[in-house]
Amino acid sequence: MLSCLLNFIDGLSASVRERIIIFTTNQKEKMDPALIREGRMDKQIEMSYCLFEGFKVLAKNYLDVVEHGLFGEIQRLLEETDMLPTDVADNLMPMSTKKKRDPN
Repeated sequence: MLSCLLNFIDGLSASVRERIIIFTTNQKEKMDPALIREGRMDKQIEMSYCLFEGFKVLAKNYLDVVEHGLFGEIQRLLEETDMLPTDVADNLMPMSTKKKRDPN
């Protein structure tokens, strides 16, 4: 199975100039070195839990809120929990839709 995947990736890079392939895993240490070597996987980005700075970006993008009285409490909660940015966004989206319907 691995050799088929490696051949596929190598074939793509040989046949076209600009190609981006995205892999995701929550167990990077178990990935075969042949798959993650330079030339096959040139960029590795760790997607970590949501930090307060990331929350502020999401609050601005979804709700157009830059400052709020609850930000201190939210920062404390984010430091105590492991919450993914997608979980934060999922909770902000319904509020964003409501705000668009009723801006007051």
